[in-house]
Parts: sequence; C-alpha cells; structure tokens
Amino acid sequence: MSLAGQYLVLQLLIVLAVLVAVVAISLAQSAAAFERTEGRRALSAAEALGNNPTVRALLPDAQPQSGAVLPAVAESVRTVSGSSQVALAKLDRTVVAASDPGLVGNPLELGASRVMEGRAWTGVVGGAGVPVLSAHVPVLNDEGKMIGIAAISRNYPSTLERLGDAVPNLLTYLGVASVLGVAGSLLLSRRVKRQTLGMEPSEITGLVENREAMVHGLKEGVVALDPHERITVANDSARKLLGLPADCVGKKLASLPVDPALKVVLTRDQPHPDQLVLVGERLVVANRVPIRSRGRDIGSVTTLRDRTELSSLERELGATRTATDTLRAQAHEFANQLHVISGLIQIGEYDSVVQFVNGATLDRTRLNDEVTSRIEDPALAALLIAKSSLATEHGVALQLDPGSALDPVSDELSRDLATVVGNLVDNAFDAVTGLPDAAVRVVVEEGRDPVTGADQVTVTVRDTGPGVPDGAAEEIFRQGFTTKEAGPGGGRGFGLALSRVVCRRSGGDLTVANSNGAVFTARFTKRTNQPKRGTTKP
Repeated sequence: MSLAGQYLVLQLLIVLAVLVAVVAISLAQSAAAFERTEGRRALSAAEALGNNPTVRALLPDAQPQSGAVLPAVAESVRTVSGSSQVALAKLDRTVVAASDPGLVGNPLELGASRVMEGRAWTGVVGGAGVPVLSAHVPVLNDEGKMIGIAAISRNYPSTLERLGDAVPNLLTYLGVASVLGVAGSLLLSRRVKRQTLGMEPSEITGLVENREAMVHGLKEGVVALDPHERITVANDSARKLLGLPADCVGKKLASLPVDPALKVVLTRDQPHPDQLVLVGERLVVANRVPIRSRGRDIGSVTTLRDRTELSSLERELGATRTATDTLRAQAHEFANQLHVISGLIQIGEYDSVVQFVNGATLDRTRLNDEVTSRIEDPALAALLIAKSSLATEHGVALQLDPGSALDPVSDELSRDLATVVGNLVDNAFDAVTGLPDAAVRVVVEEGRDPVTGADQVTVTVRDTGPGVPDGAAEEIFRQGFTTKEAGPGGGRGFGLALSRVVCRRSGGDLTVANSNGAVFTARFTKRTNQPKRGTTKP
C-alpha cells in the first residue's frame, strides 16, 4: 500500500474510533437526560397519586383484587402522565392495585429505594429483568403517618431506539470527519513524500538497510556528525580504530574520550585531503567532507584509513634508502681510494699502496669495532654505522660516546630503539646540517629506574644546533607540530609524537632540554636481558 493509502486508512480508523466514542457518549448522555427529565415527570405523577384523597382514604383497608376504585384512580393517573406502569402498595409492600395484573398481591420491588424511610425517591429498578425508571412516593394519612406507597414507572428506551434518535447527527459527524480525514491524509502524505524525496516506506527501509550494510561493511572507518557535533553514523571500523563505545551514536563528540587533535580533524574543514592524525599508536589518514542539502548544512562525514602498516613500510623503505645512500657514499669513497691505489701502482709505489690500503681498512674496521664492541644489539649497531657514513656525507660529525654500552635486548625493544634513535638522529642532522662545527653525539646507557627499580635503557641524542624554541618543549611532541615546511596533507610533525608513544608504550618516556643545542633523552624499560636467538654481531 502506498504512503497516501496508509495515511488514509489510518485517518479513517481514527475517525471510526472517534465516532464510536461519540456514539458511546451520546448514548450515555441520552440515558442521563432520560433519567433526569422523565424522573421528574414520574415523581410528579407519583406525588399526585399519593396525594389523591381517594387513595389516602381507601389504601389502608384495601385488599388485592378487591374493589375497582383504586385501580381506576391509578390507571387514570398513569394515562394522564403517560407513564408505563403504576402501582399502589400497602405499608407491607403488598401491591393492591397496578396496571400490570401480575404485580397485584405480590411485594412491590423497591431496589435501592428509600421510600420506606418516608422519603420520595427516583431511580432504576430491575423490573422483572427489564430495567425501568421508577418514582416511589410515601402515601400519608391526615395525621402524616405513612400508610402505603405510590409507584410510577417509565420504561427505558432501548439502545436501538436511542441510537436511532442520534443517527442523523452521527451521519453528519461521520461525513464531515471523513472529508477532513481524507483531505488531511492526502496533504500529510504529500508533505511527507516531499521530505522523503518521493520514496515509499518500503523503499526507505530498503535504502536504510542497504546503507547500514554498506557502511558497516567498509574496511575504512566512517564517522558522520550533525551540525551540533553529535555522532549520527559510526561504523564498526571507526569504533575500533578510534576506541569509541558501542553506544556512541547520538552522543556529542565532546562527551566521548576522543583526543583533542582528532576532534579538530573531525569538526573543522581541512585545506588538504589525507590529513594525518595520530590515534594512540596508529597513524590514521582522515578525509572530512561537509554535507549540504538544499543549501542547508546538515553535518559532515569523515573517512578514516589506518596508515600504520603503510607507515611501517615507509619507514622500512626509508631505512633501505638510508642504506642505499650509505652504500652510494661508501662506493664514492671506495672509488676515490681505488683511483689512488691505481695511480700508486702505475708509478711503482708499491709500499705506499700497501700502506694506503692498511690505513683505509683500519679506519673502517675501527668504526665497526668501536660501535659493535659497545652496542651488542645488531639492529641499533647497524643503524649507527649507517648513520655515521651518512653524517660524513652531510658534513656532520656523528660521535658515539665512549661510555656507551648496551647488552642484547628483546626483538620488540630492538625495534623500538631503532625507530626512536633513527628519528632523533635524523632530526639532529636536519638541525645542524650547514652549521659550522656541526656535531651530533649519541649516548646509550643501561641502568635502573630510580622510582620503579626496573632495568631500563637510556638513549641521549645531543646536537650543536639552535635548540628547541622557548616554550615549545612539550609542543614539539604534539602530532602535527613541525618547524619544517609542512607537506601536503600535514605529512610532517609525527616523528617525535610517534617516538614518545613508542617510549611510553615500553614504560619509559621521551623528553627534551636545551644545553648548547637540543638534548633529547629517550628511556625504555628493558623487559629482558636475554640475547636474541640467531643473531650475531655485524
């Protein structure tokens, strides 16, 4: 059934219900009016009968079915008043005269009447199974003593009779209500269809079901907000990615445990697509699109993609690029050395060739031995050796503090050390490249946390650059903060934020201070001191 048809049926049902209620009220009102009007008439007739001198004189000695005077007087009063029944009873309730011969000689039915108390009464009496409206009046003698009862009754009109009296008005009500209901249902259906873009309820239901299936089936997270920043849609991926509760739909974003930086991304227009935001330990790409309908702002939709795995691949690619740059620098250096050796051989300086080769080999061996003898974690040692070659090409002196020492660590801690130290050293290179006496010093130490007593690894990276701007010691760890030129989509400003997350995940922290340059201190909890299986020194 169409929407208009459903509204029409609903309106007609409402009209029918109202009509039934009107009928019931009309019947009740007609019954009350009958009791009120006819009760007064019956009471008046009963009083006239009870005050009749003949009745007052003959009733005390009257016997059932003896004499015709009392029945004649009673019937005369009934006829004049237009009543249905009349009865005269003695003080013991025995009927001595009545319009219904079957009542003569039997007790008068009083029901709830209080006539025996000497008071006139009107009300409904059963009347041998048929309710009648009766009026009971005490008959008094000249001394004011009660000597009998005068009763006048009127039959209740049947329900069909009362309904027949109300039919003309009811038909009028039904016609007017039907016309208004049909017109109202048509207007309402047209308005609703305009608001639902002309779709029927079944089409709307199918559309909602398809949308729910599509939204919750997406691997990317989808979060929709209304103009008041209330969540209207949040699929399973978005809830899992952002840590939203299951009942987040309908709640304001400000009342949910969402990081302030993420709230900014979800509520403000972004100048570029693919805005990067750090959510816990995951790097998420967000795209926010405002939604407008008929020139009115109805909210926004933000899609979220987990870029953590891609970021890991980028870091691995960066490490590969670093290794490639190192090999290229070493190849350039070795090519120059080969040219020197070739020239010495051509001029016959064979002793000088041996001396030159021994010197070059000694420098490389000294660097490897200097790092691997102090840093027994292969990944960190290889990183420092690669960064040393890269530093030489950039004109930066990278020094490993002579007091540095590190035993083998777990695989997880090894990865964390490589990630954090690589970020800190690269940032230090950027800060000092091009400066006179550019130098970066790395200190790796093992010890115990003075508070918890747990074994920890501390890495300090010190440079000779300009240091951290005043008041930005905490700001630099905020995601998106950078002193470098920002790339499209905000691709910078996540290295230090991610490094601090990695440190804190292991139970440590990452802090910064200024002392003739920036000094970054990274602390890691050393969960195990056992060497990693299958590893050897580089």
